[in-house]
Amino acid sequence: MYLDHGREVYACRDIDLQVRENEFLGILGPSGSGKSSLLYLLSGLKVPTHGDVSFNGRSLSQMRDEERSRVRLRDFGFVFQQPYLLGYLSALENVLVAMPNRAADAGSLLEDLGLGHKSHRQPHELSGGERQRVCVARALLGQPKVVFADEPTAALDHTNGVAVVELLNRLRGNGSLVMVTHDPTMLKDADRVVRLADGRIEQA
Repeated sequence: MYLDHGREVYACRDIDLQVRENEFLGILGPSGSGKSSLLYLLSGLKVPTHGDVSFNGRSLSQMRDEERSRVRLRDFGFVFQQPYLLGYLSALENVLVAMPNRAADAGSLLEDLGLGHKSHRQPHELSGGERQRVCVARALLGQPKVVFADEPTAALDHTNGVAVVELLNRLRGNGSLVMVTHDPTMLKDADRVVRLADGRIEQA
């Protein structure tokens, strides 16, 4: 819930949703339907004003900020709409930002993503699809239990978008993938799709 000129607005409302182990869960809806807000709540990036979000039997909502940050670092991976990369670092160094001691694993991921020969390049030397693949490698490093993807294909053409989703799905190992999008064609391999409208689950 947030205030809009003094009026209470609920980004998500009456949501009852479980992310199952090792599933690819798609969250589909038009702009403004609340899907990004739902992803931020599920991942602990936001705390609900009402209700609760739990992970492994523990309430994310009741954790201190520092503890939630540790859970996100240890157990979650993130891919966002824009490839948030540090321009002065190489592709490999960007992957290693949060886990600097995993260079071998990072290099292997970049190889799997077809970027091994470009691991030394900086973001401005990569295409849009390549930059997003660097973000995929960063999200997958450490084998997170859940990867959260917020419109990861929105800034890409359809071919590159499909490729990024296929790579996320193939390389996530035993972790779950939760992806929000407005494009149903990006969810063709999802195990389950929930549809949001006006902050509520329309179809599960």
